[in-house]
Amino acid sequence: MVMGPTHAVSGAAAWLVASAVAESVFDYHQSPVTIAVGTIACTGAALLPDLDCSGRVLQNKGGAIVARTFGVFSLFLAECVEKFSLGVYLVTRTKKDGKKTNGHRTFTHTWLFAVLLGLGVAALINRYEKAAVIPIMFLLTGLAIRGFMNAWAKKQGWWVVTLLSLTVAFGLYELLPGNISYKVLGAAVAIGCIIHTLGDMITKMGCPVIFPIPIKRRVWYEIGLPDSIALRAGSKVEKKLLMPLFTTTAVVALFFMLPSVRDMIAGWISP
Repeated sequence: MVMGPTHAVSGAAAWLVASAVAESVFDYHQSPVTIAVGTIACTGAALLPDLDCSGRVLQNKGGAIVARTFGVFSLFLAECVEKFSLGVYLVTRTKKDGKKTNGHRTFTHTWLFAVLLGLGVAALINRYEKAAVIPIMFLLTGLAIRGFMNAWAKKQGWWVVTLLSLTVAFGLYELLPGNISYKVLGAAVAIGCIIHTLGDMITKMGCPVIFPIPIKRRVWYEIGLPDSIALRAGSKVEKKLLMPLFTTTAVVALFFMLPSVRDMIAGWISP
């Protein structure tokens, strides 16, 4: 079983809640288009760490759901990410960390990776400005589609997901104003990756999120819930509790950003 849809919805909820807080507390306003861009980016990034789970590239099989987003192309990318993550693990592991033969749930499942990737995205946008939005949103839109609508995407084929992702990426490029900075996408990517690790931490495997800070002489110490209360991916708790909770949170946050809704709530609170 997989947590793809839950990761996707939690990513969307996280960004919408962050946007609602930024608007109401810090008076940071966004246009509907920029809110959509950030939400899509955070949703896709909430699936991105699983690109460290590769499959059989030439056969277009295996790997994580998101690794099959763009067919053999994303499977090849996942193969590179997996080997890079494994290399980081092998170079930095201690004797207490043990041996690994693949890079799944290693470097891309750390908060260091999330921060570095977010800074990298921000730097890319700072260098190439609005033009950098196209490749970034192409990748993240594809991951978001695969996470939200895995069954549909699997039935339609990777080329449909690719075309949709291209359409969204170029459509957003045309809609977005060119006189503002989009470095906030770096924050969306970092938050999405962190949300993914938090989701994995409630399962039995856990994640080495604080790498390279050592715990019990292990720099890859996997932090998670005790087995007695940890969830199983695809369990009833995930489907019946977490998915409705994240969905409701996202919808409430979205409505809260509407000025009319905030005015109505202020009217209720004010004497």
